[in-house]
Amino acid sequence: MAEISHIHHEIDYIEFAVTDMAESKRFYTAAFGWAFTDYGPGYAGIRRRQGGEVGGLRLQAEVTAGGPLVILYSNDLEATMAGVQGAGGLISQEIFEFPGGRRFHFRDPSGNELAVWSDR
Repeated sequence: MAEISHIHHEIDYIEFAVTDMAESKRFYTAAFGWAFTDYGPGYAGIRRRQGGEVGGLRLQAEVTAGGPLVILYSNDLEATMAGVQGAGGLISQEIFEFPGGRRFHFRDPSGNELAVWSDR
């Protein structure tokens, strides 16, 4: 397994509150191909493709909106949006352009809002 380095003042880990662990893992696996490490019924780590973890899913009774916006990158924005919709995500903002690229926003099954952008 590759050694993971931590960089001073860089984002190191992102944690999502979720209301249904099984459904959240199913959604993120179907939409983005993410894999998880289970640490019991209330927590699952989001595994990096290169080894280690980049975040986690934390089981909670409810999700409060309004936290930091997590933005993922895509090489094919339309295909990613179709994957999100196919996995059961709700598009909260259709694809729009901004200086330097395009992006869309979506809500996962627990109500967390994320965005996906592309420079293509």
